[in-house]
Amino acid sequence: MARKSRRELALAEQGEIPVTVIDVARVAGVSPITVSRALHRPERVSEATRERVLEVVREMGYVPNLLAGSLASSKSRLVAILLPTLANSIFATLVQSVMERLTEAGYHSLLGPTGYSPEKEEALLEAILGRRPDAIVLTGTLHTDGSRARLASAGIPVVEAWDLSEHALDMQVGFSHEEVGQLVAEHFHAKGYQRFAVITVDDPRGIRRCDGMTRRLTELGIDDVPVEVLPLPSTWSVGREGLRGLLQRDPRPQLVFCSSDSVALGVLAEAAAQGLRVPEDIAVLGFGDTVDSQHAHPALSTISVNSAAMGRTVAEALLRRLAGGKAVERHDTGFRLIERAST
Repeated sequence: MARKSRRELALAEQGEIPVTVIDVARVAGVSPITVSRALHRPERVSEATRERVLEVVREMGYVPNLLAGSLASSKSRLVAILLPTLANSIFATLVQSVMERLTEAGYHSLLGPTGYSPEKEEALLEAILGRRPDAIVLTGTLHTDGSRARLASAGIPVVEAWDLSEHALDMQVGFSHEEVGQLVAEHFHAKGYQRFAVITVDDPRGIRRCDGMTRRLTELGIDDVPVEVLPLPSTWSVGREGLRGLLQRDPRPQLVFCSSDSVALGVLAEAAAQGLRVPEDIAVLGFGDTVDSQHAHPALSTISVNSAAMGRTVAEALLRRLAGGKAVERHDTGFRLIERAST
């Protein structure tokens, strides 16, 4: 193949002639295969080489032919990530963490919001699998039979994040929602609380945390636990409406466990509007440890699941599998109770 003249290289850099991988290689002082590896298989070149190649790519405005690369390697370098919503910061934090690590490794991410619907998840999977992704990240373990069948036949790595169950599709990275509820029951019962209540949106994971708490309270001798289940999404309005519903019952609860920090912040707002002191008249516990929970007044007690760390673990599990290694099939990332002024 004829080499481009200096003038042609100059014109290429000016955007008048399309820049090729050979042009990038000549300017970077490496071979074309090294350029390809730096862009598509960064783990196979040194960090210094990759940075040099990327700098030249930026300077010359080179646009890699991703389709050609995927055809040559039978890999799309694409990972699909399905999540309930981008509006909830705890899901957004996890996804951002996953994407950052995948980008470092040379992968691209495709996001699909399911709206908390297993049926919508199945429809998205049908469309996305046609793009031949190298791997899939799902949120939770509740899937339709159709989704399970499609993923089994796809033969690609799958991580179910945010949850653990006995029937994993492939790999799971998350925690037990039932154990969250059990911890809440045991901790606050030991502190002397006797009248518990729950405000949750109609989300399977929130319901499971509620069930875990109520079952453990029953074992501890507390049977009457009022539960307000309200429609999605999780908002302050849900918390305010839920507390108004609970206050119509007698006696008033001592502690309200909420399915998210957003719901709990609404409870704090409604308590203030009703003239109730927190935690003296009513204690409030959230879930998620969002930034807003730390700056509420009073500061909100909550359950932290460290979404960012979970996201990194999800990405590393995928990358190990994609590199041909054996990843841990079930990784419990745990959770912790953070007590602040609201309890």
